[in-house]
Amino acid sequence: MTDVLRRNNVSFVGDPTKPVLMFAHGFGCNQETWNLVAPHFEADHGVILFDHVGAGGSDASAYDRGKYDSLDGYASDVLEIIDALGVSDVIFVGHSVSAMIGVLAANRDPSKFRGLVLVSPSPRYTDQGSYRGGFTQHDIESLLDALDANYLGWSRDTAPLIMGNPDRPALGGQLTDSFCRIDPEIARHFARVTFLSDNRADLPFVSVPTLVLQCSSDVIAPLAVGQYVHAEIEGSRFTLLNATGHVPILSAPDEVVAEIRSFVA
Repeated sequence: MTDVLRRNNVSFVGDPTKPVLMFAHGFGCNQETWNLVAPHFEADHGVILFDHVGAGGSDASAYDRGKYDSLDGYASDVLEIIDALGVSDVIFVGHSVSAMIGVLAANRDPSKFRGLVLVSPSPRYTDQGSYRGGFTQHDIESLLDALDANYLGWSRDTAPLIMGNPDRPALGGQLTDSFCRIDPEIARHFARVTFLSDNRADLPFVSVPTLVLQCSSDVIAPLAVGQYVHAEIEGSRFTLLNATGHVPILSAPDEVVAEIRSFVA
């Protein structure tokens, strides 16, 4: 148990006798990304925060390229953290790539989950046939080539675009700082796993209540993608936020908090 919690820099705060919320961060981020959201739930929920291996205060020496060569490795970590803490009926709140990590974990063992909140999700980033993920294959290859060539430069150029909200440059700077704190080798590998993933076939197997939170003007996961996720998960709830960009947990935390509260009530 100790090894699992240390590996992922897990913290458990709030009321352990109440329903538990587990917050999972996206690519280039760490658990601090939830600092404007998670504290709102500590008075009446248990709150789990953690870092994916390689990010934040996790044990980077535990990064195994074989294990993390697909999102399934991260889903395994989620289930191991839940087991180590001895909790159940978890409401998993995943941002960006962690939305699909949550889908994989919940499909593998739905008994551990009360629900999923998918914030800015995308099951596939590249277009294929009638599916529109927002990027062509050439787009993704160019993005990954640029990341391989100069990760720090890529981060400075790309993080503000991912954040959106150009009228609030401090937000882009905050995301850039987060990107730049990750080991570049791990970031390059995680980026390839993220942007080349295809989890569309996993969506129809989701059997727990699910909320999809979609932003407008999201360059990473456009509106059509969020609508696709909603359509493929039977019985899911879809909310189009007033927030713009890809990271509403930083740009519009109060709106995200309100939607999560409505869902878990």
